[in-house]
Amino acid sequence: MEQTKRKILLVEDDETLASIYKQRLEFEGFDVQHVNNGEDALSTAVKFQPELILLDVMMPKLNGFDVLDILRNTPSTRNIRIIMLTALSQPKDAERAHELGADDFLVKSQVVIGDVVARIKHQLGMGDKQTP
Repeated sequence: MEQTKRKILLVEDDETLASIYKQRLEFEGFDVQHVNNGEDALSTAVKFQPELILLDVMMPKLNGFDVLDILRNTPSTRNIRIIMLTALSQPKDAERAHELGADDFLVKSQVVIGDVVARIKHQLGMGDKQTP
């Protein structure tokens, strides 16, 4: 029986990084949509209805904090899991993300892609099913 792919929205304005993440997540079996700014993130979240959003903070048009705030205050997107993935490493940034309702906060310089995939799977309740 074909299992439906879990949907992830990747919001990242660095095209190189976005490409790497998209390839890895698709390899892991996720259905990935990528947008590169906050405005597109909002419209795509409503249309695509992902289970999880990987959200950059520093982006054109709308920053990730504003996007997070709007998503959490919109009924159709309120319950989507959101992981902030950012270059911002100050404790105040993590505090702000959590106050606005982020489910997780990762600093790009402190994680490798495998860590991010593990956090995504954890947030989606997929456990750590390792293939032998």
